[in-house]
Order: sequence, then structure tokens, then C-alpha cells
Amino acid sequence: MSKEKYYNTIVSPVISEKSTMAAEHNQVVFNVAKTATKPQIKAAIEGLFGVEVKAVNTMVRKGKEKKFKGVVGRQIDVKKAIVTLKDGHSIDVTTGL
Repeated sequence: MSKEKYYNTIVSPVISEKSTMAAEHNQVVFNVAKTATKPQIKAAIEGLFGVEVKAVNTMVRKGKEKKFKGVVGRQIDVKKAIVTLKDGHSIDVTTGL
């Protein structure tokens, strides 16, 4: 798989309090493409960061309805991947690629 395909699979890292707590357990959280499968996510992480992936868990967070100045809008649905790395491997998402 080419690097361009990897960048289309992995959208962005998730930087939140919950994801930084997951980093203590050797897990990293990414926003991924809605059509991405677990094997594609695993291949993209291993190809981009040069680490070994133990497991990939995915979830789809449904978009919420929000009001802004009386106008009702809807946030988009986001697919997240929680990637568990093998022992001895780590990814620092704050530095970027």
C-alpha cells in the first residue's frame, strides 16, 4: 500500500484527556476514514510509524445536533480507532510525521 493511501486512511490523531490516559496502556487513538477496515488501519499505522500493532478497536461516534444563534446544525459522524501497540513500541502523536 502506498503512503498516500495510508494518509487517506488515517485522518488525524485524537488529543484528549481520555486518549492521553489510554497512552499509559500502550494505546493510541486516531480519527480514521469511515470506510476504513481494521486490517487497513493496522497496515496504515505500521507503515507510517514503523511500529507493531497488537489490536485495533473501532467505533463510530454519531454527530450531535447543536444550536448556534438559533440555527440548528448537525455535527458529522466520526469513526475512531483505538490502536493497541505491542510491548516496546510507542507513538508520540504530538510531534507529527
